[in-house]
Amino acid sequence: MIFSSIDQLRRAIEGILKIEGDNVRVLDEKKLRGSLIDHLVYSAVLSGDAGVKQAARWLIRRAGVTLGVLPSSIQPLYEAMGRGDVKGFTVPAINIRGLTYETAQAIFRAGLKGGVGPILFEIARSEIGYTEQRPDEYACAITAAAIKTGWRGPLFLQGDHFQIGVKKFAVEPRKEVDSVKELIREAVEAGFYNIDIDSSTVVDLSKPTEEEQQRSNFTIAADITAFIRQVQPKGVEISVGGEIGEVGSKNSTVGELRAFMGGYLEELAKRGKGLKGISKISVQTGTSHGGVVLPDGSIAKVKLDFDTLQTLSEAARKEYGMSGAVQHGASTLPDEAFDNFPRRGTAEV
Repeated sequence: MIFSSIDQLRRAIEGILKIEGDNVRVLDEKKLRGSLIDHLVYSAVLSGDAGVKQAARWLIRRAGVTLGVLPSSIQPLYEAMGRGDVKGFTVPAINIRGLTYETAQAIFRAGLKGGVGPILFEIARSEIGYTEQRPDEYACAITAAAIKTGWRGPLFLQGDHFQIGVKKFAVEPRKEVDSVKELIREAVEAGFYNIDIDSSTVVDLSKPTEEEQQRSNFTIAADITAFIRQVQPKGVEISVGGEIGEVGSKNSTVGELRAFMGGYLEELAKRGKGLKGISKISVQTGTSHGGVVLPDGSIAKVKLDFDTLQTLSEAARKEYGMSGAVQHGASTLPDEAFDNFPRRGTAEV
């Protein structure tokens, strides 16, 4: 059912949910997890009444908090990884482009069955556009799936590849950076407490030194990091990611990592005392988003440089206290590749 009016919505939640000021009390969790949560999420996404959409989204998010589904930052875990307090695993980050509610349920069920810890649910700037899933809608669908399946605990929502468009940046650089900032503001308000800045698109490999190549990248990343610290909720330290190698380009090096981090930390210090920097670094080691399609329609086997990934992860942890390197573009890798990520100290894939 898709609710068409607020009155219809009110009648449907009677005896199941009770609104108490800014909170929602769950009176009957079994009925909520039965058909009501389905009706709420369908209405949150598909109702023709804007008021019903907003009310359904609010009910889902507040009921989720009541049940212990809590939008969270993965920052404390990544700091522990950077210190070497925890190791031996890689955090999965999953983009859902369609059937978000149903797909997230499958992920949560698999997570519960396998005793899985943290899972990042993410959506990229480009995906928000072509799938028409704004951050609030995406957050509600994931929260509803957690309620439905019985998943409880931290809910990690991540803005993936909040990317600087190189063509728009070349014409109006400030306008393009500001558009990314406004998307971040919207995402944070929706409970995205993990943001990956991708300004690697403006790296200029024609420059003579690695520092000059990375200058625009680290300057923009520092500027956006400072903005994130301004808009993050009180008591929340948003996990911020940076990127030194655009997916599909040449493989990253430790020299590039050092050039980026040296400039980034210097620029961040100019923007405020004691600002927390990035918790991870995305690198390029041989993948491309969507894989490489061969003439017969099959996907080419990727030659992933795990040695580079391990070297960069170790340098990120030892020299900068980060959780390690992040591997993007892994959706088309063969199953047998994935056990290499935790063995090589990869923070996130």
